[in-house]
Amino acid sequence: MRLYPESALSQLEFDKVKNLLKEHARTEYGKNKAAELRIHTRKEYIQLELQQSHEYKLILQQGQYFPNDFSHNISRDIKLLSIPGAMLGGEQWLPVRRLAENTSNIFRWFDAERREAFPALAKVIEGSYYEKNIIALIDEVLDESGNVKDNASEALQKIRMSLFRKRNELRRVFERVVAKLNKAGYSADIEESFSNGRRVVAVFSEHKRQVKGILHGESDSRKTAFIEPEETIDLNNDVFALEHEESREVQRILRELTARISVYASLLKQYLDIAGEYDFIHAKAKLALDMNGQLPELADRAHVELVDAYHPLLLLYNKTAGKKTIPVTLTLDDKNRILVISGPNAGGKTVTMKTIGLNQLMLQSGLLVPVSPLSQMGIFKQLFIHIGDTQNLEFELSTYSSHLLHMKYFIETANGKTLFFIDELGSGSDPNLGGAFAEVIMEELSRRHSFGIVTTHYLNLKVMANHTQGIINGAMQFDEVHLQPMYKLIVGKPGSSYTFAIAERIGLPQHLINRARKLVDDDHFKLDRLLNSTEQDLQQLQKEKKELAKLVKENEKLKKEMEIVLDRERHRQQVELLKQQNRIAEERLAYLKDMERKLKQVVLDWKKTEDKQQVIKNLKDLLFKRKEEIVVNKLAKKVDQKYKELNQAIEVGSLVKLKKNYQVGEVKEIRGKRAIVQIGLLPMNVDIADLISVEKLPEPQKEK
Repeated sequence: MRLYPESALSQLEFDKVKNLLKEHARTEYGKNKAAELRIHTRKEYIQLELQQSHEYKLILQQGQYFPNDFSHNISRDIKLLSIPGAMLGGEQWLPVRRLAENTSNIFRWFDAERREAFPALAKVIEGSYYEKNIIALIDEVLDESGNVKDNASEALQKIRMSLFRKRNELRRVFERVVAKLNKAGYSADIEESFSNGRRVVAVFSEHKRQVKGILHGESDSRKTAFIEPEETIDLNNDVFALEHEESREVQRILRELTARISVYASLLKQYLDIAGEYDFIHAKAKLALDMNGQLPELADRAHVELVDAYHPLLLLYNKTAGKKTIPVTLTLDDKNRILVISGPNAGGKTVTMKTIGLNQLMLQSGLLVPVSPLSQMGIFKQLFIHIGDTQNLEFELSTYSSHLLHMKYFIETANGKTLFFIDELGSGSDPNLGGAFAEVIMEELSRRHSFGIVTTHYLNLKVMANHTQGIINGAMQFDEVHLQPMYKLIVGKPGSSYTFAIAERIGLPQHLINRARKLVDDDHFKLDRLLNSTEQDLQQLQKEKKELAKLVKENEKLKKEMEIVLDRERHRQQVELLKQQNRIAEERLAYLKDMERKLKQVVLDWKKTEDKQQVIKNLKDLLFKRKEEIVVNKLAKKVDQKYKELNQAIEVGSLVKLKKNYQVGEVKEIRGKRAIVQIGLLPMNVDIADLISVEKLPEPQKEK
């Protein structure tokens, strides 16, 4: 990406983002890559790096383990491998083995399922392979501590066996000498020590001539002398010779191991780069978690469509301080390419510009940005910025001269792939003349189809933005009642500078304010007051809109809860219906099984008995009794709907129901335990025990 001026990155505080990223890196590779973070302009590079950061972020959020634990810088050791005749020591091989093991774990982690789930991360190891022979060759020679194994060669095994025997023999002889000297009272408190790798005995200096051997030295106080006993000289010589022979054999083995693994030097360099690349991606994912970085949609054109975009550094600072950060929502496209932001000083105009610029730089360097995933961000090939006082003392340029010099570069170099930011366009000169030049500059940038944001207090630029195609107005909200900026961008309308409102709120004398008003052009004052009033009305409208949206949301929530309750009730009723149907079906099945059993019994009786008439009677009872029961049950149901049973004595004139056939009649006469009941036209003589006193229920009224 082409940047202007050279200080553009530091003005947008991109260097601070790089430092935060560097702190999350563990490897030298990752730290260097963070410090030299590249800003790409090709979509495939940006998309790949963004997707890698997004996939690693998902791994961290899901609590998964990614096996990249290698962080040593062994680039010099690997470079040494490729030099003929070079040799790596035992301890140098341990990190090499860990690197190979780390790579093995990464390749094993990327099974078929994970390669499909994390394709961008899997692309890092694409074109490489895991060579298991590296670990096998190292393990053949070295143990876990980096020492050469006894069985690394036959010669080494023989040497170490001889060395073991000689040391044991030396130990036994030395112990006899020490015991003899102790008995004679010659030994000092230390008794024994080592000098130049040879075992010596410590004796009092006054007895050193009584002990035969080689004097190796004395203590600082000269009270103790260190003597190699005569009995151990030859053994010490043998041990020293064997140790020297062992050292030469170990070096030969390590040199041979270096030569055998040197063929994999380039592959190990690949492994080191893979570990560093995953560390760098891990750092980007950690930074994204810190600042709530998201993956927006990437468009291969100049385009800005930000939804709830936050300034990354301001978000981190406010999160630490427990403050709220106000997001920016903004769209710049082919129809509306340039936004003119107006409003009071310290209202957040510059922060808004830096929010958009810094997020764009981060996106094109492969970093996830703190915006809504619904955002769509394009790709720019040039980024120009002009913020603050940039007068050049070296060339004796005034503030306005320097300003025009920057604007000259902008209008000469800008194109449809340029994103620019200009703070206080036209300032530093006469308002009328500066405003005129500002209009010309904006027209030229618009004609070149550049995208950008301009902040201003000039009314003519606000008016120009209102009627010029490709340029739109925007305003930073301000709470006039409490005299506080709200740091919220409203696109579509210009903003007031609140000059007189601020003067009144801070307590400037009223007569001075009135004199200032008289000096201002009446139309100019009316326009500023109209902007002021419009902005306050819009704030109130937005407040009411939020409250309405909240009520609608609550209504939707209640509607969903009601639907859930209704669904549960319908489900309960359906379950009850099914239970009832199942019960009826079970009763019918039981009846059919019972009928089948009885019919089989009738067939057996027909075959066995001679009284065929009795069998026929039983069959009739069996077949027609059920039908009678069904009829009686239907009648009983019908009677129960019309009559209500009473718990009272039966008397002449009482309305009664027959228990057996559910017929209803009136008692005409009582004869002892029996009663004459008039049912229809026929009187019946019925046992009183078979009667129940009832009364007729009122008929339900029909709807008219």
